[in-house]
Amino acid sequence: MTLATDAPKDVFRLSMLIYDTRYRSYTIQIAVLVLLLLFLGWITDNTIQNLAERGKDISFNFLWQRAGYDIDQQLIPYTNDSTHGRATVIGILNTLVVAIIGCLLATVIGVVAGVLRLSKNWLVARIMTVYVEVFRNIPVVLWIIVASVFLTETQPQPRDFKVTDEMIMAGEEPKASMLFGAIAITGRSTDIPAPVLSRPLPTLEIATVPVSLSFLAFLAVVVVSVMANRRFLTRVTAVQEETGVRPVTWWKSLLILFGPSIALLIAMGLHLEYPELKGFNFKGGISINHAFSALLVALSLYTGAFIAENVRAGIMAISRGQSEAAFALGLRPGRAMKLVILPQALRVIIPPLISQYLNLTKNTSLGIAVGYLDLRGTLGGITMNQTGREMECMVLMMGIYLVISLIVSSIMNAYNNAVKLRER
Repeated sequence: MTLATDAPKDVFRLSMLIYDTRYRSYTIQIAVLVLLLLFLGWITDNTIQNLAERGKDISFNFLWQRAGYDIDQQLIPYTNDSTHGRATVIGILNTLVVAIIGCLLATVIGVVAGVLRLSKNWLVARIMTVYVEVFRNIPVVLWIIVASVFLTETQPQPRDFKVTDEMIMAGEEPKASMLFGAIAITGRSTDIPAPVLSRPLPTLEIATVPVSLSFLAFLAVVVVSVMANRRFLTRVTAVQEETGVRPVTWWKSLLILFGPSIALLIAMGLHLEYPELKGFNFKGGISINHAFSALLVALSLYTGAFIAENVRAGIMAISRGQSEAAFALGLRPGRAMKLVILPQALRVIIPPLISQYLNLTKNTSLGIAVGYLDLRGTLGGITMNQTGREMECMVLMMGIYLVISLIVSSIMNAYNNAVKLRER
């Protein structure tokens, strides 16, 4: 009688790290990692030695030194007596403002242009084609400069808004007037009304950064309102499934979403502070620098042209039968595009859209061409020139841009995973 026994186990030998396919991939990966670390170590050591020969060392103490320069646009308090570190934070915030608003505007422009480029109207389709081709094939820095020149050279100066007693007596009108009596567009900036609270909640200072409790309270009310509206719509859907009748919800949803927020703002005494001409410039309200406006407009239009092509490609990737089926159900072209075509096209549009968002975020560094002090203008510009810390500033700037890009990419990848097709 023959008895079956277990196969003898192989004894591990060093040669198996190369000749055994079970271990070879790990060996190669470890070897590559060691070589990469050695190369980075050599680069770092070589850099330190070269700096030492020039009497320099690597130090980030300059971040706590006085900056000594002004920044026009700032989201948190800053003066020229603040540190270079705080100036860097201002630059990061200025970069994020342009990146976030620019991505939103570019998405709207790109979706509209991409859909209209497929329009059956010959004139509309050709106009969108001209827009896409013109903006895609001219460097974005030129568009930034053109937008800046247009805003600064074609708009009136603050003195043109001035009304003197002699003009009143002569019945003369000023050369320029405010839009709707509230918005002043001059060659220096755009001044708009600012929301002001007469009874605000206290402001706390955490790590030298002021934190407004009024803003946090408003944000909390908005979040609670959105959650309450979602629960309300869930109940309405359950009622519809039980009875077959959909209750009227639009006015109730509006009340839930906006009622608590409006009540809170009224309780805190919300009112508008209008800009007024005092001396040689407008005071009060919110002053939007033309460097910011030019950068935002140019990046939005430039990136929107690329997004339009992504949208067009995504729509054309959807089978024509989907459109025909939607029309057969009685959907009009606009609703068929919104409810049937675009949701499916998103799976094709989003991957290249991530690259466009990253490009726009990095292209904000071109704001230095029109004097916009973002991260490139503060840390990589004035701070670097004043302190002479080129290596430290470049390393910090590269690291910050890398972190911002990775965050944007992670958010968009998470959304892509949420809308992608799932096999059963």
